[in-house]
Amino acid sequence: MTRVNERIRAPKVRVVLPDGRQLGVMSSREALEKAKLVGLDLVEIAAKADPPVCRIIDYGKYKYEQAKLKKQEKSAKNATRMKEIKFRVRTEQHDYNIKLNRMENFLEEGHKVRVVLQFRGRENAHRELGFDKLQRIIGDLKTMANVDQAPRLAGRALGMTLSPLPKDKQKRNFQMFHGELVDDDDFEDDDEDEEGDVSNEEEADEAEA
Repeated sequence: MTRVNERIRAPKVRVVLPDGRQLGVMSSREALEKAKLVGLDLVEIAAKADPPVCRIIDYGKYKYEQAKLKKQEKSAKNATRMKEIKFRVRTEQHDYNIKLNRMENFLEEGHKVRVVLQFRGRENAHRELGFDKLQRIIGDLKTMANVDQAPRLAGRALGMTLSPLPKDKQKRNFQMFHGELVDDDDFEDDDEDEEGDVSNEEEADEAEA
């Protein structure tokens, strides 16, 4: 909590002027009088220093600038994050649409997306199907993303990385409403989420084994 004016408890403080010049160490009362003399506030900006450092500034403006800086730091921290979406060779059309809708959401927000396709069981004998699936994804998202890393095989999985196109060049093709593609009546409504999709695929693997 930032202490201001009469709330400053330290008997002695180091005073800094708005332009950064130091007035030196003095009593809190004397520092507050100097701040009031120029119509500003005495704001404690380094409470743990010995003595605490206070600055003579406009506290309202100071709060606004601090809030703005915090927001910018948060935005910079979350500006670009790597998201991951998993596919299977047997991912069906409805689930495919849901996953691409989610990928478009991530790309629209400015995030990169890593696509992972895992081979299981007899799928390992037909890995070309996995490459075909990833190439299809690239084609379907060509109006939303660039390919940062082309499809690459690593063990029993294929992976690739997509990055968003500039905002003014993005065009979505997989917007969903209640589980359905907008303006598309080909698929029945299904509330299945991402976790359900993965679970069903794993059950299919167990049955296959």
